[in-house]
Amino acid sequence: MALKVLFIGNYDIPVHNIRPEAEMIIGLKARGVDVEVMTQGRCWYAGRMREAGIVVHDYVPPAKLSASAVRTIRACLRRGRHDILHLFNNKAIANGNLAAIGLPVKVVTYRGQTGNISRFDPSCYLTHLSPCVDRIVCVSNAVRDDLLRQVYDRRKPVTIYKGHDIGWYTGVQALSRADLGVPADAFLVGCVANNRPRKGVPMLMEAARTLGTAVPVHFVLAGHGMEAGILMPLLDGHPVGARCHFLGHREDALELVAACDATVLPATKREGLPKTVIESMALGVAPIVTRTGGSPELVVDGESGLVVPPGDAAALAAAITRLAEHRVQARAMGGAARARIASRFRLVDSIDQHLALYRELLAG
Repeated sequence: MALKVLFIGNYDIPVHNIRPEAEMIIGLKARGVDVEVMTQGRCWYAGRMREAGIVVHDYVPPAKLSASAVRTIRACLRRGRHDILHLFNNKAIANGNLAAIGLPVKVVTYRGQTGNISRFDPSCYLTHLSPCVDRIVCVSNAVRDDLLRQVYDRRKPVTIYKGHDIGWYTGVQALSRADLGVPADAFLVGCVANNRPRKGVPMLMEAARTLGTAVPVHFVLAGHGMEAGILMPLLDGHPVGARCHFLGHREDALELVAACDATVLPATKREGLPKTVIESMALGVAPIVTRTGGSPELVVDGESGLVVPPGDAAALAAAITRLAEHRVQARAMGGAARARIASRFRLVDSIDQHLALYRELLAG
């Protein structure tokens, strides 16, 4: 009898936004796993999953604790007699843990960032620290190591990198410098992120001020909260402001990244395995990251990008200057970055490792 897994997650996303975990689920189906998914029934990924022969249950838990969600999930588990229940977000995890009580199903959760889990926080026992959880799939070693300080059973956190396929990025056409208002000969640095405090955008603005106008660098910043009205005050009228292009939310983030000579994610804390960094690497654009979370696991410093200390604007400015003044080296790092994603962060490896984890749980 085939291994049977129920996944619960939120896949109501734009068509252009590839979700590696959804691709992994489809890949498991192709490997003979009996897969069911609980998500929005009308979303694009639900359609792809149905085409692959996956049963899709049109439901998402409405709240972190919902009696109706617990009943719905439990009924599905009892009907389906699933071997594994794999939960991908806090609403799914809290309700799924309760639904699984007393049933012969192994519970696997997903953890995508460091921080915010403490054995002294009672609410955490509803999610990853629940005794119902058999394994926690961590997106990076940094996330796993962070959880090892909190869990009582050290076997539970395991690292499985999100798998990618370089083919997903085939055909991405770089935006033109003219459309972006950037000189053709400028060294273009992109930052694609939602402007939250931990993303470190103020540090990037400080680094831009440090660079000044002596180095021919232009910056493009895209994402929620990346508007001029929000970020221009951080430059305090500095002339480099004319070289900073604040684009806000964009649907063409990949095309924007492809137009860049380098990208930067100046995060200060709590990174897991940043998708924006992976996308930059997969597109052959050299990344500059901070030594936080899983970013140093993605980027080999000096080989497939540069790694700087978090919160150090001077080090970030020096890294940008290094690439801007050595453009051949920057292009070589971009090529090495693409090769690293293609060889070390493969979708097929993620599928294999999840399958091995499920079999290990059922054998134990």
